Amino acid sequence: MKKYVVKIPFFVPYFYPKRVWHFSRTEKTIYLSFDDGPIPEMTPWVLNELEKHNAKATFFCIGKNIEENPTIFQQIRQEGHTVGNHTFNHLNANKVSDREYIENTLKAEPYFEKVPKLFRPPYGKLNSKKANLLINKGYKIVMWDVLSADFDQSITKEACLKNVINNTQEGSIIIFHDSKKAAKNIQYVLPKVLTHFSEKGYRFKAIA
Repeated sequence: MKKYVVKIPFFVPYFYPKRVWHFSRTEKTIYLSFDDGPIPEMTPWVLNELEKHNAKATFFCIGKNIEENPTIFQQIRQEGHTVGNHTFNHLNANKVSDREYIENTLKAEPYFEKVPKLFRPPYGKLNSKKANLLINKGYKIVMWDVLSADFDQSITKEACLKNVINNTQEGSIIIFHDSKKAAKNIQYVLPKVLTHFSEKGYRFKAIA
């Protein structure tokens, strides 16, 4: 049984108004986001696919992966995409103290100098106390309204594609993963999503 929701219910943002769930519903713009990189096995491939469609995106990067792959991280930025903090060690907020979580996030912060302070919580888990601590440190917490579920190796790549095509609308923030775990699905889905929405006149913008 799935333990995640593909389409965030419309009422959820009302309970968490300090977080970003989507953008304007009146403009034909989509916001692609990629979590868990950068890694050499997937991130360069994602960047290449985005370039084919002149698409910009936002990469929520794990500090440890940036430390191990600095050249790929710089490539993301040089190609006009935005980057955000995804903690240093991909921590689950429900399993660590407030202090450990904030300290781990701040450990990754030096990699994000001179860029907007964007943050996405790993696993989408973040209680209000931790959220407020991050907001007080200047972070914009970016969630999503469409979950591709590319990380779920039990679903078919066709089902993953339907998750995105059937639930995306104007202003949607879609979450993908540039990770080895998601490779099977994202390598099938991303090119088709880019082609499908480009042909319908949508633009792909980075979150700022």
